[in-house]
Amino acid sequence: MTDHPHLRLGTRQSPLAVIQAEETRRRLCDAHGWGLDQVELVKVRASGDKIQDRPLADIGGKALWTRELDLWLAEGKIDAAVHSMKDVETLRPESLTIAAILPRADVRDVLIGASSVREIPRDAVVGTSAPRRAAQMLYHRPDCRIVTFRGNVATRLAKLAAGEADVTLLAAAGLQRLDQAGTGTPLDSKDWIPAPAQGAIGIECNTNDAKTRELIGAINHQQSFAAVMAERALLEALGGTCHSPIAALSFIDGDMIDLTASLFSADGAERVDGSVRCKASALDEIRAFGRDLLARATPGIAALFQGG
Repeated sequence: MTDHPHLRLGTRQSPLAVIQAEETRRRLCDAHGWGLDQVELVKVRASGDKIQDRPLADIGGKALWTRELDLWLAEGKIDAAVHSMKDVETLRPESLTIAAILPRADVRDVLIGASSVREIPRDAVVGTSAPRRAAQMLYHRPDCRIVTFRGNVATRLAKLAAGEADVTLLAAAGLQRLDQAGTGTPLDSKDWIPAPAQGAIGIECNTNDAKTRELIGAINHQQSFAAVMAERALLEALGGTCHSPIAALSFIDGDMIDLTASLFSADGAERVDGSVRCKASALDEIRAFGRDLLARATPGIAALFQGG
């Protein structure tokens, strides 16, 4: 490491988070003609990594993935932070700016332990801590039982192998980044809509740090950025929290966006769907779509959201 790296990138220290930070570093070095030693990776153990025995929604939500990195940005210990965008709270401090989104990877969920949702054994135990995955599974397979499954990819696969559940669900992007692309069966995103911003890596920095914003902006993938910002605008309008089962996916077509979303009750028994096509930059129209979706939701669904 040189004495004066051009950038200090903060990352959680989990294996997948470090791989994502390394990809960010490679892209930055390629864009600016730097050597790899010109971008320092600064690793932090996030609160979400420390607490493994309870659902995040019960102990502080998505902030547990960002708290330490936010503090280090504020204190100037790092210049930017690398995040899995599906784990970043919808409402962020004005002092922070998402300066870039990398090209979005595979958005799908992967089913592990069965060849399809239909082929899951009757009355099977499904391991997941995600309200969206739990509700979707119960919608398709109300006979199944959900148990909390926390931990990184290796931990969850080990729990599955130990028989703590019959099947589980993981993000295809994470498995691919960990060189485990052959694990499990990817689920068609049209039938099994993923989480908002799934598969997207974002880089955040201090809003008033113009130099870093410019350096990070050089690796922004505009289509992925537009898709993620649209899905986050939908979340904002819905008032979604870590308890809110929401599935959403967008496709960019030139300057237009097609956004589909489904909201569920916690037990999967109730569901409301919708879609909108508009300018990708028309975030107010996407927010209006979210409010309409919530207005059409049953009380059992609406109670899990804070929008309106």
